[in-house]
Amino acid sequence: MGTPVEAQTSLRITEIFLSLQGESNTVGLPTVFVRLTGCPLRCGYCDSEYAFSGGTQIVLADIVSQVRNFGVPRVTVTGGEPLAQPGVHTLMRELCDLDLYVSLETSGALSVAAVDPRVIKVVDLKTPGSGEVQRNLWSNVEHLNPHDQIKFVLCDRQDYDWACLQCDIHHLYELVADVLFSPSFGQLNPTDLADWVVADALPVRMQMQLHKLLWGDEPGR
Repeated sequence: MGTPVEAQTSLRITEIFLSLQGESNTVGLPTVFVRLTGCPLRCGYCDSEYAFSGGTQIVLADIVSQVRNFGVPRVTVTGGEPLAQPGVHTLMRELCDLDLYVSLETSGALSVAAVDPRVIKVVDLKTPGSGEVQRNLWSNVEHLNPHDQIKFVLCDRQDYDWACLQCDIHHLYELVADVLFSPSFGQLNPTDLADWVVADALPVRMQMQLHKLLWGDEPGR
């Protein structure tokens, strides 16, 4: 008999590590991160350029084994852009089948239609300040579930106003568990963003990148 497809599946991986979740509505919780290699976008504020190339081809069973060995219930599949590797869907299904809390960090430029519905999708909609606003795949909104999250990384007031408009146009507040507003590190003063959110009484969760506050730009943290 032939080898099962799942056993043959491999993904190009930049790193697998345990840290604290730095963003999303589970911030601060110990989480295993599986960072896939490669991304078709080039956002101006990207903090994971080291994942654009290189990496190591690892079979799915070994990835799952490494995740399980950390002994924590939460795992985040990230990148790069993890959906750029089709085999990621098999990985996420395998992790969900282990009753792990699985989240996916994706740019929103590639379709999320095939993502296992058990996975919590954190979709990063690209603002004008990112330089990649034209890459947003707006049909993804149709595939959002109530437990999913939408993230906007904001570079300036223009980005803030644009994000507010998109939330209204696409009814994002009603579609997902949380809409996340995050100041681009080193570009937008977090206090300014906080003041805008309070002044407008927005139903958003402002967040800062906990991992950067703790460890700066050190990879694997």
